[in-house]
Amino acid sequence: MSTDSEIIQRSLGQPRAFAELFDRHARTVGGYAARRLGPDAGEDILSETFLVAFARRKSFDTSWDSALPWLYGIASRLIRKHRAREAKHFRSSVESAQREEHISQGDLESTIARLDAEISTRELAPRIAALSKKERETLLLYAWGDLTYEEVAVALGVPVGTVRSRMNRIRTRLDPARAITRERVVKEKEGAVDGRFRARA
Repeated sequence: MSTDSEIIQRSLGQPRAFAELFDRHARTVGGYAARRLGPDAGEDILSETFLVAFARRKSFDTSWDSALPWLYGIASRLIRKHRAREAKHFRSSVESAQREEHISQGDLESTIARLDAEISTRELAPRIAALSKKERETLLLYAWGDLTYEEVAVALGVPVGTVRSRMNRIRTRLDPARAITRERVVKEKEGAVDGRFRARA
């Protein structure tokens, strides 16, 4: 099977070959866009993403076999242009949670599993909405896009260390109780070590 990189290189001389890339990744990219903006806007983003990708295919870094992080990067930039719709989508999620209507169980379980935190729907939606734009984008690429930290870094054009730092901040903001517990454990360990050293002295 051809790699994404090979398909893109082949499409430079045979434009129709680019359709293979669409067939391979449209469902994944479209699903991510739909989760961010809703199904209608998600379809628009999907179409725009592949139009932009086709126009810019010469700039693709051929050292990557997979084009998925690159496509996510394009989709994310396009999604930024729909910030008003995105905010509306999250407000709607909060209102649904207040009416005891739950976010899609699959979405919730996926997000919680990736964040290793047991947070209720009522708590999760407004906390995600309260994140900064960069933090929210990092979280959703990781949790919904199912990308690794390295792939998120490629998609956003930032160092992988930045992604790790953002995810640590995000975990703290989404589950502050867990962060307090971790801090208490660290302090207790430090106290135990200090106590042993004092005893020896």
